[in-house]
Amino acid sequence: MNKCYRGRFAPSPTGPLHFGSLVAAVGSYLDARAHAGEWLVRMEDIDTPRNVPGAAEGILATLEAYGFEWDGPVLWQSQRLAAYAEALARLQVAGLAYGCACSRKEIADSTTRPAIDGGLAYPGTCRSGLPAGRQARAWRLRVGNEELAFEDRLQGRVAQHLEQDVGDFVLCRADGLFAYQLVAAVDDHFLGISDIVRGADLLASTPRQIWLQRCLGFAEPRYAHLPVASNAAGEKLSKQTLAPPLAVESAAAELVRALQFLGQAAPDELRRAPVAEVWAWARERWRFAAIPRVTSVVLTTSG
Repeated sequence: MNKCYRGRFAPSPTGPLHFGSLVAAVGSYLDARAHAGEWLVRMEDIDTPRNVPGAAEGILATLEAYGFEWDGPVLWQSQRLAAYAEALARLQVAGLAYGCACSRKEIADSTTRPAIDGGLAYPGTCRSGLPAGRQARAWRLRVGNEELAFEDRLQGRVAQHLEQDVGDFVLCRADGLFAYQLVAAVDDHFLGISDIVRGADLLASTPRQIWLQRCLGFAEPRYAHLPVASNAAGEKLSKQTLAPPLAVESAAAELVRALQFLGQAAPDELRRAPVAEVWAWARERWRFAAIPRVTSVVLTTSG
């Protein structure tokens, strides 16, 4: 077993945990324990306009009620602003980050090229300098004009051409908040994360994070992107699609449902067992190879 394995679960406090969150937590937790490794919790509360009061505390309480045990204190991104500013400054000094004056409307007016995960690929308007009389609204990272590929433990080879598929992407937004890609890369390095096991909804973000890791001289973790739980309309379960919150009194049943979703042969009778018994079964019989190698699975029952 790899004693240097460090994994993490990184929820955002934009609402309570739901079944889709639980799948990611269970998969990352059991992969860490199967490697005799550590599992950390990071609260991604950097996007303050989207934070819901009390959600972070509720998430931690739900994780505890569901029997998760994390190693070390919770890392709060809201307390790490200086680290993100320092990383951005390094990229600016190296000439890798530049100021951008473009609004969303201006980008939409200047390109029709779609980005790989929605929206429009940035056309590089400010790459060679700000237009006369304009000030920077955001900071972007220069990307390379070549294919970036990595081997995902579940999804296989994943490749993007960042310049074509995304364009130079935002590190610090017009509202002054640091962007997800930057804070995730900085914090994974700070925590010494060796393995990232998360939902496939973040698969398209990974090449950008790898590019950032390379620009900052960080080690590249291994990745495994789990299938996401979708509703009958094919939409990912999320707060936006009104996914119901996890109920503490249904912890054992929901854990069994998450295990079965991840291809594990958990018996239905475990749904009525104590939570500790569910975890004992899962840790003894966890099979990473049984996880479906797809990006999405439609839930056909509420369990």
